[in-house]
Amino acid sequence: MEKLANPGTEKRRCSWVTDVLLREYHDNEYGRLKTDDSSLFEKLCLESFQAGLSWRTVLAKRDAFREVFFGFDIQKCAELEDGHLESLMLDPRIIRNRRKIFAVRENARATLRVCREHGSFFKYVYSFRKPEPLLSSLKGYGYVFVGPTMVEAFMQSIGILEAHEPGCFLYTSAPEG
Repeated sequence: MEKLANPGTEKRRCSWVTDVLLREYHDNEYGRLKTDDSSLFEKLCLESFQAGLSWRTVLAKRDAFREVFFGFDIQKCAELEDGHLESLMLDPRIIRNRRKIFAVRENARATLRVCREHGSFFKYVYSFRKPEPLLSSLKGYGYVFVGPTMVEAFMQSIGILEAHEPGCFLYTSAPEG
């Protein structure tokens, strides 16, 4: 883990930014609009994998997740067979939690239903301004391994809710919406 060189000379960031990997994510991705469905689906899945773990752990394994889940292609993930998902339990490059792994397929199938009804996952997700209604709707579509904390973190990470702490150079006191 590469620590930040001279934290005192850096721009002020959110308190969880403790190393270079987190800084790159924070400065270039966190709290930013994502318009393509695969990127949003990836983010939703990664937030699910993060449950109970640090975000740094997920980021360190993100490339492997992208590889084993075919770039989070929604259609391909919806068609994943049990054998492939079971084999991922043996892959040390990812988080090997069976429920989280199988949730990718179920959530891909739910995302396809959302896309059929709303035109895109982007239109659907960004139509919500609060976590509770989004969580309720996600569950109604059959999403699994989603909860209040995870949905709030997801909405922050994609810029629907204010993501940054006061004092962070990326903080805005009045998020859009």
